[in-house]
Amino acid sequence: MSDIFENDIDDENINLSALEDSETTEREEDLVFDTPLYCLRLEYSFENIYARNDKKIDVRVGEYVIIPTRYGKDMARVSGLSKKPMGVKNGDVVVIERKATKEDLEKSADYKQKEKEAFGVFKEKVALHKLDMKLITVHFLVDEPKALFFFSSENRVDFRELVKDLVSVFKMRIELRQIGVRDESRIVGGLGVCGRPFCCHCVSDKLRPVSIKMAKDQNLSLNSLKISGQCGRLLCCLSYEFDWYNEARRKLPNEGIHIFYDGTNFKITEVNPITSMVKMYGEDGRILEVNAKRFVRENNKWKIE
Repeated sequence: MSDIFENDIDDENINLSALEDSETTEREEDLVFDTPLYCLRLEYSFENIYARNDKKIDVRVGEYVIIPTRYGKDMARVSGLSKKPMGVKNGDVVVIERKATKEDLEKSADYKQKEKEAFGVFKEKVALHKLDMKLITVHFLVDEPKALFFFSSENRVDFRELVKDLVSVFKMRIELRQIGVRDESRIVGGLGVCGRPFCCHCVSDKLRPVSIKMAKDQNLSLNSLKISGQCGRLLCCLSYEFDWYNEARRKLPNEGIHIFYDGTNFKITEVNPITSMVKMYGEDGRILEVNAKRFVRENNKWKIE
């Protein structure tokens, strides 16, 4: 399975480039899967996982199954069947091993109480070792004796002694994972500036990388406070309509070009793909708004019919 957790930018200076995500280098042909797959969710990390049902197990939406995860065998909730999965690579697909039993569900319920207690133990040990760590969530695997501690920190942390202390307390394998700001938002959740739950928390954890170009092409303010989310990165939703804007702008003249019209040289000052209107400022002081349908391109030059 791929590594869902991102590598965050350490620079704290507020600048637009630091808000961007690293561009993906995956090839488009690797992001398609032709076979129907079940979409599952790990409830502790809100990570979505696609799985095959090779054993033909009768699974329904809302039920729990046991699958191999990047941390070990664990329980996941069935979200539904995807008939035409998109954005899925072969290496990201797992196989459903079995349906969760009554004993699995009871163990999971018991572990939830144990996870709450583990929060206090972790904070106590962190204070003892004087480490700069913020615990995000704790999870005990259902099908393996293993505990996961997800934390955030501004710096790299040497937690070897901390792990030894935790092992002595919980008597099982311990794994500590340092995660980034987007991952923290996905796990904790919250409301965005739109008033709706975070996209990474309720929509999908596999959102495309977001860039400043997406904001520019949508005529959005480049004020970092207006186009960034609670995590301090660019809003996930900037990627939703980017393809439409990108395609629409190919059929429109760019801002800044000059056009001779009605006996005057005009400069295009604003292009609105949504309203299909283009605003121009003329040398004679006139400001015109022209429907984009009147613009045609001939010999690599734009003119108005």
